[in-house]
Amino acid sequence: MNLAHHLLRAARADASAPALLKGLTPVATYGRLAMTVASLAASLQRRLGLARGDRVALLMKNVPDYVACLYACWHAGLVAVPINVKLHPSEVAFILDNSGAAVVFVTEDMASVASEALALGPATPRIVEIGSAEYRGMEKTDGIAIADVGITDPAWIFYTSGTTGRPKGAVLSHRNLLAMSLNYLAEINPVVPGEALLHAAPMSHGSGLYMVPHVLGMGAQIIPESGRFEPDEILQLTAKRSGISFFAAPTMVRRLTVAAEAAGASAPGLKTIIYGGGPMYVADCKAALGVFGPKLVQIYGQGETPMTITYLPKSMHVDAENPRHEDRLASVGIAQAVVQVRTVDEAGRDVAPDEIGEIIVRGDTVMSGYWQNPDATANTLRDGWLYTGDMGAFDGDGFLTLKDRSKDVIISGGTNIYPREVEEVLLRHESVAEVSVIGRSHPEWGEEVVAVVVPVVGKAATRDELDQICNAWIARFKRPKHYYLTGELPKNSYGKIVKTELRRLLAESSTCLMPID
Repeated sequence: MNLAHHLLRAARADASAPALLKGLTPVATYGRLAMTVASLAASLQRRLGLARGDRVALLMKNVPDYVACLYACWHAGLVAVPINVKLHPSEVAFILDNSGAAVVFVTEDMASVASEALALGPATPRIVEIGSAEYRGMEKTDGIAIADVGITDPAWIFYTSGTTGRPKGAVLSHRNLLAMSLNYLAEINPVVPGEALLHAAPMSHGSGLYMVPHVLGMGAQIIPESGRFEPDEILQLTAKRSGISFFAAPTMVRRLTVAAEAAGASAPGLKTIIYGGGPMYVADCKAALGVFGPKLVQIYGQGETPMTITYLPKSMHVDAENPRHEDRLASVGIAQAVVQVRTVDEAGRDVAPDEIGEIIVRGDTVMSGYWQNPDATANTLRDGWLYTGDMGAFDGDGFLTLKDRSKDVIISGGTNIYPREVEEVLLRHESVAEVSVIGRSHPEWGEEVVAVVVPVVGKAATRDELDQICNAWIARFKRPKHYYLTGELPKNSYGKIVKTELRRLLAESSTCLMPID
């Protein structure tokens, strides 16, 4: 089963249906897109000499051609390697070399990055620039039939962000992405023809993965005119077109909420915001629900089991009569139907409800392993289960609350302290816009709790105020021993806070961190 069959199916069902739009402007119908994909696939095979299983990298910003290039890889029986455009050339060079990519598609603004990456060696893929004469020639080649691939053959190699070392390439098969897509349509966000997925987040990441179920559902793909997340642009689009869904990181949801409140907008054309990739704090969730209504769905997943571990559906976001409503908003919901999810101790034994353990997952969405990394694969996949490295606790109703990555847990005086719990409390203070809690070495306690705070513009919080709010909500031993002020938190290319960088700044007594007395 080749994922490219979904595109051909849509083209046969309604060749005139819109498939791609730039903003509100139609770019391609499903009939035209299917023809372009078949032509690009033929060129990859005949002109560039690629064979089934070869890898093709996509170093592209969000553009309509992204969809054509991705599906052309699958149509030709090749493996797509999407690369985040925010990565450093040295990181790009590693991924190109590690994946063994034979071709790299680039948008014009990424051509120099690709060239710089190749100069770092040793990878030597052919660079094909979108819109160039070579690319336009590839689009005009006589098309070929869809390659016959096995459902367990690789389709996408998803490289992790690599915040603690070299990124690893999670190998996702056609089966993995099909299972993800069917579950998306069944539980997360059913799609009907005429609806659309807005690519406000990178297509190399979550937004691109959700392209697959939207093609399966015969929906359209909208690429913003800006090619990126711009709150005002999204508000304008959702004021003029209905049935729009998009994937967003929690920070993006917060920014959109603030923009909508400032503009007095309600985004009437917005169907669903699927959020994930980091903690959504309860206050931010409530604010978004207040502005947009019951349109939020939370997902928790990893690149190793794409977008598919647990979810909190729309109905549970607005079930305010439930006595545990706030607890559920702070959770990541219940297990998705396509996977089994457990929390276990260090020996792999299930822990009791409300006890913290490592989250492990089994199901058809789980990767086959890491590309050319048997040691990491053996460490992560054990007895058929994916060990996520995330810590969490199920309550008696089956709702999972994330605590932290196992490496981020603070052990002070022999007691585990989970940073997210402390962060949730500090965010209750009206002057705290963002906060990250980390551990710092301490000669007596092993580690001490430190909070780095980004203040709301024009406001400030004293140490006493922060201590008081912690004392009101959590045990005294969890309260930060030190607070620091900063203008912004260091984040990686996916928008996640890089705690290793914060630890480095603290260790170096960086001037960008100011103690709060």
